[in-house]
Amino acid sequence: MSEAIQKSKPKRESDSGDSSSVAKKLKIDQSQIPEVDSSGSEANPDAREMGFEIEAEVAEDKGLRHAMEDAWVLLLDASLGFQGNLRCAHFAIYDGHGGRLAAEYAQKHLHSNVLSAGLPRELLNVKAAKKAILDGFRKTDEAILQESAAGGWQDGATAVCVWILGKTVFVANIGDAKAVVARSSPVDGLQNGSDEARLLKAIVLTREHKAIYAQERARIQKAGGSVSSNGRLQGRLEVSRAFGDRQFKKFGVVATPDIHSFDLTEREHFIILGCDGLWGVIGPSDAVDFVQKQLKEGLPVTAISRSLVREAVRERRCKDNCTAIIILFRHK
Repeated sequence: MSEAIQKSKPKRESDSGDSSSVAKKLKIDQSQIPEVDSSGSEANPDAREMGFEIEAEVAEDKGLRHAMEDAWVLLLDASLGFQGNLRCAHFAIYDGHGGRLAAEYAQKHLHSNVLSAGLPRELLNVKAAKKAILDGFRKTDEAILQESAAGGWQDGATAVCVWILGKTVFVANIGDAKAVVARSSPVDGLQNGSDEARLLKAIVLTREHKAIYAQERARIQKAGGSVSSNGRLQGRLEVSRAFGDRQFKKFGVVATPDIHSFDLTEREHFIILGCDGLWGVIGPSDAVDFVQKQLKEGLPVTAISRSLVREAVRERRCKDNCTAIIILFRHK
């Protein structure tokens, strides 16, 4: 299989007064590019079989940073030549630090590495899927370390990734990027399906990996590293798990993800993926309320993703790069 490459529209810089929201896809050749409708969102061929449609959009803004170091993937058809009966969708945000080379490498190679490692394509096997994700992360990090050593760079990247296989969602993360699902729980005494019964709760699906946390600190100290009073590894790196960061691997930095899985039901309405720039200024509940309000107003996902990032950067003064993906489930 040929190397996956990125197809993108020209990016609007953050100083244009509008956060960019563009549909990028990874592809291996022209014949395998998923259908794109007139809005720029990918068509969803498996909606009838699965009982729900998936819509997804991304928005980004470099904030006050001089450069954009985030990278992302949005694939409603993520088979990439590994055909099978299971619908496979994939979404990811890679938050680079020290440069964007590690983030770009993961963007181009992680998903194909996970597929090559045996991500189920015919019958769902949760254990096999999680093993493939683990192996894909390991292979990707090993390759990044080799590339960085050969190229003389030391960039790193955190990651939050989602795979949807059939009706099962897999979330994997390293570092401080997060995934949040909006889940409804019917209120007693109200008829299911009413607006009042569908109060959405924000559920964080990821676990932060920072050097200051006990489990992470223990691994770092066992490897001979130290966590300074400012909570940073060797006084420099705040996260304790990341791709790359070649100079910190000997001090206990790993790229082993936490992986969480669950089955989609009518209670799951949407998932928000975001880098730490987003979550540093907007809490999970605020983000879910913000998106839900605009959905009720009938706004398209493209506009909502752009509005969420604009809220973070313009209104809440996020100074970091800011990227958000909204994955919307429209149940039949």
